[in-house]
Amino acid sequence: MTLLYLLHRSDHGKGGGGDEAAILETEDLDFTGGMGGGGGLDPDTISLASVTAVTTNVSNKRSKPDIKMEPSAGRPVDYQVSVTIVEARQLVGLNMDPVVCVEIGDDKKYTQMKESTNCPYYNESFIIVNSGHMLLKHIAICLSIPQVIHSKNLLRSGTLVGSFKLDIGTVYSQPEHQFFHKWALLSDPDDITAGCKGYIKCDIAVVGKGDNIKTPHKATETDEDDIEGNLLLPEGVPAERQWARYYVKIYRAEGLPKMNTSIMANVKKAFIGENKDLVDPYVQILFAGQRGKTSIQKSSYEPIWNEQIVFTEMFPPLCKRMKVQIRDSDKVNDVALGTHFIDLRKIANDGDKGFLPTLGPAWVNMYGSTRSYTIMDEHQDLNEGLGEGVSFRARLLVSLCVEILDTSSPEVMSSTEVKVEGVPKISESATGKVEEFFLFGAFLEATMIDRKIGDKPICFEVTIGNYGSEIDGVTKVKSSSGKKSGGDGDEEETELIHGSSDEEEGDDDNDLVSVSTTPPMKPVITDRNYFHLPYFERKPCIYIKSWWQDQRRRLYNANLIDNIADKLEEGLNDVQEVIKTEKAYPERRLRGVLEDLSNGCSQFLTLANKDQNQTGRTKLDKERLKSCMRELENLGQQAKTIRTQVKKNTVRDKIKLVQNFLHKLRFLADEPQHSIPDIYIWMMSNNKRIAYARVPSKDILYSGVDEETGKDCGKVKTIFLKLPGKKGFGAAGWTVQAKTEIYLWLGLNRQRKDFLSGLPNGFEENKMLKGPGSQSAPPISLTYMMKQIFQLRVHMYQARSLFAADSSGLSDPFARVFFSTHSQVTEVLNETLCPTWDQLMVFDNVELFGEVGELRDDPPIIVIEIYDQDTVGKAEFMGRTFAKPITKMADEHYGPPRFPPQLEYYQIYRGNCAAGEMLAAFELLQIGPHGKADLPPIDGPTDMDRGPILPVPLGIRPVLSKYRIEVLFWGLRDLKRVNLAAVDRPRVDIECAGKGVQSSLIQNYKKNPNFGTLVKMFEVDLPENELLHPPLNIRVVDCRAFGRYTLVGNHAVTTLRKFIYRAADKEANNWNTQGTNTCRHTHTHTHTCIPHSALTLCPGREDKLVVYPKELEKEFDNFEDWLHTFNLFRGKAGDDDDQNMADEDRIIGKFKGSLCMYKVPVSDEMQREMGFDSNMGMFQNIPTNDPINVVVRVYIIRATDLHPADINGKADPYIAIKLGKSDIKDKENYLSKQLNPIFGKSFDIEATFPMDSTLTVSVYDWDLVGTDDLIGETKLDLENRYYSKHRAICGLPSKYAVHGYNVWRDPLKPTQILAKLCKEGKLDGPHYGPGGRVKVANRIFMGPTEIEDENGTVWRTTQQHYLKCFSTLTCWLLTPSCTTGHIGGRIEMWVDMFPKDMPAPGPAIDIAPRKPKKFELRVIIWNTDEVILEDDDIFTGEKSSDIFVRGWLKGQQEDKQDTDVHYHSLTGEGLFNWRFIYPFDYLQAEEKIVISKKESMFAWDETEYKIPARLNLQVWDADHFSADDFLGAIELDLNRFPRGAKTAKQCSINMVLNEQDIPMVSIFKQRRIKGWWPFLARDENDEFELTGKVEAELQLMTAEEAEKNPVGEGRNEPEPLEKPNRPDTAFLWFLMPFKAIKNLICNQYFWLTVKLVVALLLVLILGLFIYSMPGYMVKKLMGA
Repeated sequence: MTLLYLLHRSDHGKGGGGDEAAILETEDLDFTGGMGGGGGLDPDTISLASVTAVTTNVSNKRSKPDIKMEPSAGRPVDYQVSVTIVEARQLVGLNMDPVVCVEIGDDKKYTQMKESTNCPYYNESFIIVNSGHMLLKHIAICLSIPQVIHSKNLLRSGTLVGSFKLDIGTVYSQPEHQFFHKWALLSDPDDITAGCKGYIKCDIAVVGKGDNIKTPHKATETDEDDIEGNLLLPEGVPAERQWARYYVKIYRAEGLPKMNTSIMANVKKAFIGENKDLVDPYVQILFAGQRGKTSIQKSSYEPIWNEQIVFTEMFPPLCKRMKVQIRDSDKVNDVALGTHFIDLRKIANDGDKGFLPTLGPAWVNMYGSTRSYTIMDEHQDLNEGLGEGVSFRARLLVSLCVEILDTSSPEVMSSTEVKVEGVPKISESATGKVEEFFLFGAFLEATMIDRKIGDKPICFEVTIGNYGSEIDGVTKVKSSSGKKSGGDGDEEETELIHGSSDEEEGDDDNDLVSVSTTPPMKPVITDRNYFHLPYFERKPCIYIKSWWQDQRRRLYNANLIDNIADKLEEGLNDVQEVIKTEKAYPERRLRGVLEDLSNGCSQFLTLANKDQNQTGRTKLDKERLKSCMRELENLGQQAKTIRTQVKKNTVRDKIKLVQNFLHKLRFLADEPQHSIPDIYIWMMSNNKRIAYARVPSKDILYSGVDEETGKDCGKVKTIFLKLPGKKGFGAAGWTVQAKTEIYLWLGLNRQRKDFLSGLPNGFEENKMLKGPGSQSAPPISLTYMMKQIFQLRVHMYQARSLFAADSSGLSDPFARVFFSTHSQVTEVLNETLCPTWDQLMVFDNVELFGEVGELRDDPPIIVIEIYDQDTVGKAEFMGRTFAKPITKMADEHYGPPRFPPQLEYYQIYRGNCAAGEMLAAFELLQIGPHGKADLPPIDGPTDMDRGPILPVPLGIRPVLSKYRIEVLFWGLRDLKRVNLAAVDRPRVDIECAGKGVQSSLIQNYKKNPNFGTLVKMFEVDLPENELLHPPLNIRVVDCRAFGRYTLVGNHAVTTLRKFIYRAADKEANNWNTQGTNTCRHTHTHTHTCIPHSALTLCPGREDKLVVYPKELEKEFDNFEDWLHTFNLFRGKAGDDDDQNMADEDRIIGKFKGSLCMYKVPVSDEMQREMGFDSNMGMFQNIPTNDPINVVVRVYIIRATDLHPADINGKADPYIAIKLGKSDIKDKENYLSKQLNPIFGKSFDIEATFPMDSTLTVSVYDWDLVGTDDLIGETKLDLENRYYSKHRAICGLPSKYAVHGYNVWRDPLKPTQILAKLCKEGKLDGPHYGPGGRVKVANRIFMGPTEIEDENGTVWRTTQQHYLKCFSTLTCWLLTPSCTTGHIGGRIEMWVDMFPKDMPAPGPAIDIAPRKPKKFELRVIIWNTDEVILEDDDIFTGEKSSDIFVRGWLKGQQEDKQDTDVHYHSLTGEGLFNWRFIYPFDYLQAEEKIVISKKESMFAWDETEYKIPARLNLQVWDADHFSADDFLGAIELDLNRFPRGAKTAKQCSINMVLNEQDIPMVSIFKQRRIKGWWPFLARDENDEFELTGKVEAELQLMTAEEAEKNPVGEGRNEPEPLEKPNRPDTAFLWFLMPFKAIKNLICNQYFWLTVKLVVALLLVLILGLFIYSMPGYMVKKLMGA
């Protein structure tokens, strides 16, 4: 039910917050993220100095700043949901026509309708791609899959059989983000007592950007048929889920914002003067696709509901989040005031000693947009829960509990309809005792204020809840209740802002009015970009009193766990840093980390159990405490155990284990029940809110116990203010709006005696009042008497891998350094991504306030920003990092171990993305009483004269050694046009540390893109420390007419370590001695891409085809064993998370070559290595790069999971292959309406390397009208494969075969390949001996010497056993290819390459898809028995049925065949002797029937379906004037069905229900079967009942056999069946009339007959009376 927003949470302590935006945090989903600053990057390219240097505290006066800037919460992320409905089984109902509806948000997709079956087979896929905007609309996405509806009929709406609901987040949190071939259990939401309504087999996958979905290993059909063992449920959820009621009680809300939403209300106020509360709130809850609402409380800022909303849903639910929202009712449009998400995982525990979800009664805080009302709220998304709230909105008193239902009980309501009921009022003390809290803040510095804000006076406002807010102006709690006053607020507001009267009547500090705003102050210019506020020695303070329920214990426990987690994270960063920098003994540091962890856990157990009798403790408080204590006790034990197991070789494995502990601790620390709202700091200018920061209240909460105190309480914290809402995303979000150094303290008012103790010492307090009582009053400002003067030295050496900010793909970088109110810039270096500034910047007379000792241990941080200088316009921001200087006091000696400081790498961030690294050192030197004379001198290199720019001094700059760098220039590939002109005469320039070499010029790029001279070398001075090596820059320029040079593209090799020659690794230069199984990342491709899988044949008794799950490039490190490919970039880099995708668009070509570097002078051993050809240096024995002609044979097997390209959700795919000038489009052989097509084709293409080295395989969608759409493509670098020492030119099987699918494909025999290998590898051999012996380099191999030909003859050969040597000498494989963008699908293929100068290869292997075989199934229906009697005979009154049998093969409903009717069966016996004939096409290997038919009359061509081979037989009762009545059915899987009973008596319902006890047969093995089978139907209780038995004979024949022995349908010729001898009961009434009349009169219609006779007599008497009356009257009158 959740939207997928991915969040990397840099500050884990936000659990106290309330909005917890609609986010599935990556910690909860996927524990593979990297640690600290460098998650997921190449370990060589990153150092965590920036993390450890900034975040390690020496003293306790300062807390660490957050390194990343941009909030990623609420940022929309595209994702794709793919659902495949395979089939349904055991559906409840008779003779239904089911269709499945898949509903995701507002998207609904339907399968085709399947007629007359309750186990339909669909195999239909649906893919729904949601853009970020779609996500913003739908916070609760209900993956309501699948709804089986009786019939999608236009005249009657479908009847819902059952449904299944699932969170998208639940799918995403699964391994590989998917469920594969799982059975979803259907239940009826309108009748929860009904039980299971059937099962649907489906695949569900959720793919975010950059995710790679693996196709799991397919289980056997019988494994998947085990429904109970393969239910679609996350791990840990029991298969038997029960129904439960979720009671959410809503009591009341407080502190709602003023909402002038109704225009009429404003008009009314203007005319009548009524000033009512203009908000009509109600609470809405969304859960598992259901919505519940409370009543609307008219005109109330403090509404009281006392209602409960009851949901009925399965337990445990597969929807993990409940969305609680306060909304304002309006006639036009309801608006959300605030949103809170209840995560059911955090309020329940599924362990043995766990507890059901429970919450509260507790207040939940809601955050959202600013409280000032505007008609169009630009931050309305924040109120919907999308993104980090920028202001307190309201708090809501709720509780939640769950009751498991006993569905067998008669009292249980069977519907899942949401109900709203009243609940009794809650007592005031239920949520805890109200206490007075005191918040104090001191602004020590406000710098880096963005100059765009303007130079109007600036002030800061601090709020906690509504206290301190200038709009709401809350000052004091109501005396009658424990709630805070919303306040009319206008008078108070004026007082608060202007501070005109900061005293109320009374004498003690209880009556002090809060001061929440600093005095407005005009900013002063720092430099071109930033202002600062001139606080100097006078630091403004704020203080706020507020009243909250005292639930500090919750926050204390969260702080205890956070404290343990922070220490653990810091320790793990240290261990990884030790490993990365190759320092000694990482295992010792890890043992220390584990010891700290177990100590922290035991400390938690002693501290957390206090305050047990505190009022307002909820059930969740008690249960969570027990649960946390159990978990931490367990963690402590595990930490002790792992500590004893840590060895040098197991450090990396143990780190992974300990990282799981860290994730668990972070999860436990997140407190689901809020107490004190978070603190907001707003910077205001000209009465406008500019930027904000949010501080979780638990982080600054005071406790008498240090471990329970918040990590920032009573400490100076550097806070960067950011723009609110969407403004904070992208480039705007990276700009610092303001940097403040702020001191915060929050605690009970009565605890506040030490609230100033954490401030830097040396200040005086300035009170607002003088005189009595002022002693206890907090200060409104601090004046610092102690001032220290420092000199800051910034040693900026170099940076690498910077952001490309210019269209050339380079930048003109300079760095701007900020410290306190000072700022300086380095020089601008043009056109480089790896600048070496080598510059010392000196900041003189830096004034810092506070005591000397504190400043030494914990100086303020330095901010370094990197910019790109543009000739026109403003410099562009490229990234930012922080550092802490090493401080030297005047009385300290400048010398080891602290001085001079060492250069370290600092990670540069651009938003949340890493954007390079900077190598620098920082020192802060105190200027003593003798002035600058005491400072250490600056010793720069004397040979550099750079005017006023000082170089980095000698003691700090790295020690250099002389290296030789050899460059192998192979060639350039795939160069695109530059400035609309094609590249014709390119050259490569290599540069490293100011030295370099140029390649020879390629005279004509189109004719031959390879270089004439292969190897060149140059010598350069590089640092001794390999980690400090500068990058090597590769630039390609095009030499054009008139001496012009154009830059084509560039590549920076950031780490040279892998190219350093190490003598010990000389074997690595030889053939690999064992298989490679590495997993590396390849570059993704521009278009929707298709990754490949490779095929290989693995050794064993018989050859099996193995499909590599990913590209061989990934398996074998891009085949770069000696020839490397360097991508050349041009153009500006992309921003934010799309950086990798944008980098694809920036690739303008590739440089192929390699590097080798070593120290000079070289050793004797290396001289020997180079002795063969000194011009080639270390690149001996490499082939020439002359053009070579090859035949490339491409085998395309199949594609899977293609992206739909047509409106019907399908595609018509065909293959296109491009290599050089050859362009093959297999358009006429497109496959209609397939997302998983099997192509089974091979293509031969002649190519010349290097001109034709990139093979592009594309899949297009065929369209009747218009151009064909590209579904996806992938590219293979054939050249690297061809030259690789893995010999990836032709796959070799593990056995030598001369026929069959496993035939030897290579033109060289195994003996020839072995001899060639030995020669190239300089190995002795091969020497052949008797009995299959082969000797290679002192090793002897044995192997079988016999092979079998296609006739079964066994031959002796000298080939087979030589294959034994190959697995030792090198790796043999069949080859795949490339990679994934937003995945367009996957393609399985392999490529063989045959050089033209070798023997011609044999014919291509036939891999065409298997052709289905034609069969004919003949079914003879002999008899039926015990068929239930449906009709009552009108003449005889006896029960009877007019029986006929209907049959068809699944998927061929239009070929239904019926027997004739056996009328008037009185016993359920029917005699038929009737033959059905079903011709069908069958794939034996897949056990599927293949059907080709048009989907509709408008379809252009036929679509192929593969359906399980199943025979359906049904028994019906024929009716003349109404619809026939369905009586029962049986479905027989022709591959596996119960053997028929010999007699009707032996035939029972158990043959179907207890299949495991019955012998099963297959019609494909036992070609003829006769027997009795039962017909089944469901009764009123949904139980199966026997409704008849059928005697049938099944005979299977191939089409050829059927043609030879034809038979007729029914009882027709040829071979007609005998007409059945049916009893004459059909004409009983005609033969025995007296019996029929007696039955009619005496039995059925006795009283009717009596009534008719009486009525006739009466009519007769009346008629006689009327007839005789006139005559009688005349007689009387005449007197006769």
